[in-house]
Amino acid sequence: MTAVQQREGYLLRLANIGVRGFNLLSKFLLIFVLAKYLEPSDLGLYGLIVATVAYAMYPLGFDFYTYSTRELLKRERSEWGGLLKSQVFLHGALYAVFLPLLALVFYFELLPWDVIFWFYAILVLEHLNQELMRLLIALSEQLTATTALFIRQGSWAVVLAFWMYADADARNIESILLSWFSGGLFALFISLYKIKAMGVGGWSSSIDVKWIKRGVFVAVPLFFSSLALNGVFTIDRYWFESLVGLEALGAYVLFMGMAAALISFMDAGIFSFKYPAMVSLFNKGLCDSFRKNTESMLIQVIVFLAIYILVVSSLLGLVLELIGKELYLENVDIFYWLVLVMGIQAVSNVPHYALYAQGKDSPIIASHLVSLLLFIPIVIFLSAFSNYHAVPAALCVIQSIMLVWKAACYYKYIPKEYRIYKF
Repeated sequence: MTAVQQREGYLLRLANIGVRGFNLLSKFLLIFVLAKYLEPSDLGLYGLIVATVAYAMYPLGFDFYTYSTRELLKRERSEWGGLLKSQVFLHGALYAVFLPLLALVFYFELLPWDVIFWFYAILVLEHLNQELMRLLIALSEQLTATTALFIRQGSWAVVLAFWMYADADARNIESILLSWFSGGLFALFISLYKIKAMGVGGWSSSIDVKWIKRGVFVAVPLFFSSLALNGVFTIDRYWFESLVGLEALGAYVLFMGMAAALISFMDAGIFSFKYPAMVSLFNKGLCDSFRKNTESMLIQVIVFLAIYILVVSSLLGLVLELIGKELYLENVDIFYWLVLVMGIQAVSNVPHYALYAQGKDSPIIASHLVSLLLFIPIVIFLSAFSNYHAVPAALCVIQSIMLVWKAACYYKYIPKEYRIYKF
């Protein structure tokens, strides 16, 4: 690698880190802007839409990228078009099955009918953008992927914040959905233009049904694992709303946004750097370095968690006073429940990544499936004591079970020379 290539790679990594940081910060600040300018019930509705869109993307994608990305990298660029066309065919079939089924969300009035157009439009855009971003990264087009991600996640949130500040008429759910849709549409155009300009060949090849079947077989376990884990963080909002009401859900959405930022910042600053190194170190058989890397990850998680709790707790009262809505002050204890949930999840990610880096997928998948199955009866049991605390307390129990499960599997399945003992 030449000095120029090294410099370009360094600048690209800096750009990626900068964009991810900006996106995280903009999403973190957006939730405060929405809390200030929207009624709590509208913020609650926004939270339901976000959670439902995020969850609905899984059946549309089926985690097929876990197979298709590796397959693309094995082939010449002249063959990519045929594989991509086959993947598009699969997603088209999934759209035909699941998009009509998602109308049940509106039929059963889980979401209001007046947002159905925005829901479908944003869902399709989000899924297409996510698949294209994964493709661009796999094809070493990180700059385009980063640019599209910036437009899709960060830029529209900033524009919306200024729009709501300047125009009182924009302080409604329709303005949010319009901004979200516009950012996604612009990002889609950029990604498609880049792929077209790359001159990928093989588009005339017929759809490879056998290749699709093999990919689906590979993706199924990870798909159900993702579906189970993320199902908990979709059901929680609907269940909390049914137990306490849409207005109180607004407080839940605000505080969940603040608490979830903990995981987002750790993903950007800790896990995304440590995890690839763990994979590489294990593949090379460097057990001492693997063990030290895992220990370093754990220490960084605990330190960051302590700093986050200290800083956010000290500023929380001031922030809520600036928002100026009594409802959020009255429900502030929900924040500490949700920070506990995310803190436990952050610690459990250490054995999670250690297991995943060594290809120990089965215990991870099992823990996610069990978490979803247990969540429902736990909420039912706890709601007999408190409707208000049932959901966040159940999340704490579920995350604790997964932490214990993954830690136990860490010591059971990982060879002794790769383990740490300060767990």
